Amino acid sequence: MESTHLLGGSKKRVKIHPHTVTAKYATQTPYSPQPGVHTHFPQPGDDGYDDAPSFEDFGSFLEETSDKKRLTESKRWPLTLFGSKDKDTSHKLQATGVGEGSEGGAKAAKGSGKGVGEQLASFGEASVSASRVTWVGLLGAALAHGCLIVLTRQASERFSLGPMFLLFVRSIVQLLSVAVPLHKGENPFGPEGHRLRLLCYGIAYSLSLCCAYSSLTFVSPGNGTTTWRLATTALSATLAFLLLEERLGLVDGITIATGLCGLGLVLLPTTDESNTGSPTDPVEFWRGAFGWSLSALAGLWMALALVGYRSLKERVGVATALFTVSWTGCLLAPASLALLQEGWSWPVSVSAWGLILGLVVCSIVAFLGMTHALTRLHPALVSASQSLEIPVAMLLHLAVMPSVPTAPEVVGNAMVVLSVGWLVAMKLLPSRGGGRRQREEYEEILDSPIK
Repeated sequence: MESTHLLGGSKKRVKIHPHTVTAKYATQTPYSPQPGVHTHFPQPGDDGYDDAPSFEDFGSFLEETSDKKRLTESKRWPLTLFGSKDKDTSHKLQATGVGEGSEGGAKAAKGSGKGVGEQLASFGEASVSASRVTWVGLLGAALAHGCLIVLTRQASERFSLGPMFLLFVRSIVQLLSVAVPLHKGENPFGPEGHRLRLLCYGIAYSLSLCCAYSSLTFVSPGNGTTTWRLATTALSATLAFLLLEERLGLVDGITIATGLCGLGLVLLPTTDESNTGSPTDPVEFWRGAFGWSLSALAGLWMALALVGYRSLKERVGVATALFTVSWTGCLLAPASLALLQEGWSWPVSVSAWGLILGLVVCSIVAFLGMTHALTRLHPALVSASQSLEIPVAMLLHLAVMPSVPTAPEVVGNAMVVLSVGWLVAMKLLPSRGGGRRQREEYEEILDSPIK
């Protein structure tokens, strides 16, 4: 920077590098340009142009430069299904920019005058409300999963529909979810820079479903689903710690361990299944071992999928994730169908098509509830809450086909219900030291040099 003071102090010349901005002013005599002096001010579009907003436009500046705005613009897709989104946004800004300026400033001034207690109360109410929505969605997903198990069993027993065929039909119908990201102006294959991870997530999720549905050919649906859920919960806790460094609290760990013990009791063989007095058929033994292995492998793939979406929660929407799982399922389900040489059976009755429609609806509801919860909760907590599908499936199966459950099944299902109920209560009910802890965190933020 160069500064030159002339004698008398009436004029001053300032030259700023590297943009070569030269300004002259006079304190006593009017300013008149001198020959040979070049004055250049950067124009919009030139390097060095200062386009900082004024205080009147500061609200719109914050909105335009916020992280949410940047994320929306990075995910914008040039092809929109129902018109352009940019025109609607600019029209709204022009319509609301004039009338809402004073009102927004008044609200901001009013909000800044709140006390710490009132702000903490509003934060707590918003957090509890969001947590309630999340847990309601999770419990609804567990109920949908339970209905899905019963519907799959009924489709196999009554209409001779193979599990892989049902998975293929599900994937085809769920392709309609591509309309949501297209309507929002997003890329249905994910934002740039995250498409490979999104592809790995879709492949892992589809492989998990293929392994889980294939295991139903070799083991009973109840045992296969229970093994799948047990492996998913245990492995998701481990993988989240190793890959994302997310840990579980002591209470959460004890609750999840209790639920896993309950699932283990459900898996205990009954007296008819053990058949200690008769020799074991080698074919049946290896057939069952292959089915159990497929169930455990399905749990591993599902744990990888949950952890993968957890790492993409701020970049990929739920509808985009559903579309990814759908089109990868359309590719992997026929391959698994041909590999296992499962017979192709086409539904011919209206009741069969109604059952398939109910199965698709339940699968979509379960996926949406579980995936939305991954944006806020630990993957192991999400999987542990879905263990409630085992008691729900047992009750629904008893309502359809009355039978007497064994004592380990009753005790195990009761432990699962109690563990999930205790988990929900601990997350939603306010603790005694919660208000004090939130106040300490709030004061720590206020005292921090970074605000």
